[in-house]
Amino acid sequence: MEFGLDTFGDVTRRPDGSLKAQDEVLRDVVAEAVLADQAGVDVIALGEHHRDDFAISAPEILLANIAARTSRIRLATGVTVLSTDDPIRLYQRFSTLNALSGGRGEVILGRGSFTESYPLFGQDLHDYEMLFEEKLDLFAAVNKGGPVNWKGRHRAPVKVGAVYPPAGPQGIAAWIGVGGSPESVVRAVRYDMPMMLAIIGGDARRFRPFVDLYHDAYAQIGGTAKPLGVHSPGLIADTDEAAREIAYIGYKALHDRLGRERGWSPITKAAFLHEVEQGSQYVGSPETVARKIAGRVKALGLNRFSLKYSAGTTPHEDLMRSVELYGTRVIPLVRGMLAEG
Repeated sequence: MEFGLDTFGDVTRRPDGSLKAQDEVLRDVVAEAVLADQAGVDVIALGEHHRDDFAISAPEILLANIAARTSRIRLATGVTVLSTDDPIRLYQRFSTLNALSGGRGEVILGRGSFTESYPLFGQDLHDYEMLFEEKLDLFAAVNKGGPVNWKGRHRAPVKVGAVYPPAGPQGIAAWIGVGGSPESVVRAVRYDMPMMLAIIGGDARRFRPFVDLYHDAYAQIGGTAKPLGVHSPGLIADTDEAAREIAYIGYKALHDRLGRERGWSPITKAAFLHEVEQGSQYVGSPETVARKIAGRVKALGLNRFSLKYSAGTTPHEDLMRSVELYGTRVIPLVRGMLAEG
């Protein structure tokens, strides 16, 4: 069982209530990752966005910086928006990161829940499905190592003897991020990649049919299922009350901003607390969060749980405390609960 932390580099508040500049946030993310390494977290994953409320647009640059300051934590994206990236350049960036970090790089490939990268990089949203399918196919071909002979509709053909620098015989560790469609589950099986489910709302147990489909699809092809993970939001503090108060302020700022863009109603405190108690917000004291994680791991048969610990405008100092408690208290508690059966 592995435990990760995810962040998009959410732009946070200063003590006076003003928002930090993105360059400050990026430096804070590095500090949070270094603390995660020291606290015993297995993986840090940085999400790619191209907006003013999230600071991370080039995850591999930060991961390389983190690699130089850490010794054991694995360095992932969460996710790389493959549809608007170049698969060969992505492979080269991660093979370089692996060389610098002793093989700690890991890419989680997805289409993303935001669309800003499509016009930014000259891609048509009408090609949303096909872009991801084709680029995933090219990445998989390159990641095998050796000669590449590939042809698609949205990119010039590739015919080369190899792509450099090579990542080695095992290639780059790569997952597919899945938002909850059967087609995405089957795609992960077809490419024989681990699957990361993004469960950001509602009872996580409702995703059990997707887990069953994942295992059934592997059984149909006579294969062995790859690891299965879940990414969900949360925040840890010394008490349940403190965690809920801290998380609500930051989460409401994020939710309501996105709501104005997407036509959602503003979130209420009651709705947030319902999500904490019944849904997929892992907010509370170490003991409360550990019990909830252990329950979801058992219910879904997970191999990795990853907490999206950055919560809107929640201050850096509160995020640091959350990271520390997750590594030093929550992870050992969950491991103990799982060992007890």
